[in-house]
Amino acid sequence: MAHRPSRRPVRILLACGAVLALAAANAPAVYDFTSERYHAYEIDQADYKAEKGHWRTVDVPEKYRINTIHAALLNTGKVLLIAGSGNDAKQFDAKTFRTVLWDPKKNSFKEIDTPKDLFCAGHTQLPDGNLLVAGGTQRYETLKGDVQKAGGLMIVHNENPDKPKTLPEGTRFTGQENGKTFVSQASVLIPRAKKTVDKKTGKAKVTASSARVYVEAPEKGEKYQTGTQDQYRVEGLKGDEKQNIYGIAQKLSFDKKDFQGIKDSFEFDPVAERYITVDPMAEARWYPTLTTLEDGKVLSVSGLDEIGQVVPGKNEIYDPKSKKWKYLPKSRFFPTYPALFLTADSRIFFTGSNAGYGPDDQGRVPGLWDLDSNKFSEVPGLSDPDILETSMSVLLPPAQDQKFLVLGGGGVGESPKSTDRTGIADLKADKPRFTDGPDLYDKARYPSSVILPDDTVLTTNGSGDYRGKGASNVLKASLYDPGTNKFAEAAAPLVGRNYHSGGLLLPDGRVMTFGSDSLFSDKADSKPGKFEQTLEIYTPPYLHKGGERPELRDSDGARRTVKLGASADFRSKDAASIKKMRLIRPGAFTHVTNVEQRSIAMDFKRTADGVRVTVPHNPSLVPPGWYMLTAVDDRGVPSESVWLNVPVSKDAPTHKTTADAPAPAPN
Repeated sequence: MAHRPSRRPVRILLACGAVLALAAANAPAVYDFTSERYHAYEIDQADYKAEKGHWRTVDVPEKYRINTIHAALLNTGKVLLIAGSGNDAKQFDAKTFRTVLWDPKKNSFKEIDTPKDLFCAGHTQLPDGNLLVAGGTQRYETLKGDVQKAGGLMIVHNENPDKPKTLPEGTRFTGQENGKTFVSQASVLIPRAKKTVDKKTGKAKVTASSARVYVEAPEKGEKYQTGTQDQYRVEGLKGDEKQNIYGIAQKLSFDKKDFQGIKDSFEFDPVAERYITVDPMAEARWYPTLTTLEDGKVLSVSGLDEIGQVVPGKNEIYDPKSKKWKYLPKSRFFPTYPALFLTADSRIFFTGSNAGYGPDDQGRVPGLWDLDSNKFSEVPGLSDPDILETSMSVLLPPAQDQKFLVLGGGGVGESPKSTDRTGIADLKADKPRFTDGPDLYDKARYPSSVILPDDTVLTTNGSGDYRGKGASNVLKASLYDPGTNKFAEAAAPLVGRNYHSGGLLLPDGRVMTFGSDSLFSDKADSKPGKFEQTLEIYTPPYLHKGGERPELRDSDGARRTVKLGASADFRSKDAASIKKMRLIRPGAFTHVTNVEQRSIAMDFKRTADGVRVTVPHNPSLVPPGWYMLTAVDDRGVPSESVWLNVPVSKDAPTHKTTADAPAPAPN
């Protein structure tokens, strides 16, 4: 009997025949049209989705469309979308700062009151499920020629050893020699002076303390600029304070003014759905990285300070219990938004990835940092080390393997350089070093990588030039398998995404992507770009395999708290087919930086009605907080996640901080 093709291939052949006939009659006028129609048809086929996955855009009501710069998954399953002023100077001037809360299940949105401009802040997950958000924007960049008021750095001194002094925003400083007045653009706390007594002579010595604040002239005009150092008296002081507190400034001019950071810190409460003000950082930071440590405290590193300079290695620790910050006793310099991961041996691994500001010859070498000794051990071997800026870094799953992947990147600043390089560092090796991985799908700055429950890593988007210049967005995606060390092509995203974009794993196993801030929208770089306000959802191949997903449910219907080393039972009618269990930390993504995401392999045993899982003992492998527990069956299909909280361990090591001491000297 002759083989008879099934109806589905016949339809495909007929469709292709129609396309070819139409193209032959009307080429080239209909070529693009027919190609697009066929592509739309192809990517909607079941076989294609099962191999490469599928993308769709999210219908966001116009009133909730924002310039999403930051996104974090909360333990309620909702996603916090933060714009602040959204890289829009007009919104900044109008003090229009925005945050939107999105529920992926209901596709519902809620406007959240935003207390400060959290544009270019840092964020991380806290043990209780709150999201710590610290830093942001005090002032937008102004290029030389556009600066209308003379300004610069004022160093304020305090010679009183008995008490500190806070000067509010708007404090006026008048030069003793030049007679010119300048106004502070932020409040400033000047610590009390340091007093020491000589044991032999009994004489006391007082060393003045100092703090920095940005000041500018009260009016426009070149007559206000200065060219030499002067001492400035502080208006409004009385008594001894007139002598004890004063300012010193060098040149106050019309030079370029960089972005400036803020010290403000907030916790976002996902239950109350609001920001809560906590103690501010000691340093103002714009583009900082926040990393949760094994004891639940948070490391804050780098950023531009209140005068637009990279914080010179003065790093801080936040304590969620006291809601206060303290300095690390020793300094270490990093460029802004450094990729800093907590390792299984309680050190911090800097992969070299970063997202911007800082000299090209300082603090950019990958390595392992011991917070207590301040020792930094270089991890060599990465190809193209001079084009690591705007690269992506991932702790590969499972986290127990301690392997890190670096993908893509570009040259420092506005360099047009980009690379398709990937590098893999195995921290379990006797002498860790990078080795070359397989090439990425294209040369790309700003690629976004998201760990999936089946231990693959989705990487998507990016651009071949700085902020998509020359219409260089890369509409490609791939799935990396750490087991085979290979990329497999994934469905192409529908929207180009470069600077200010990112992605997060959702509890149901899908991925959401957001943002993109192109400078221009055409190849000639003649038309200004427009911020991409759409959200996209990627449904991976494992959700297109057909059949039911494995089930996983809390045994008693309540969300669990499980200590390190402890076990808990979960119900599943599919226990026999479960191949692995994964504990996945929810992400917090901005500027090619998501040091939160990690996927931890869980030991498990099958029970009469489900599985018993055991959390690893190591607090550095499993930092405290809420996690998504996911079962993956023998087909590689994940369950929907259930939420599990790992509390702070009493045995977790904690790092030394200074107590009421001045900042460490810059290194």
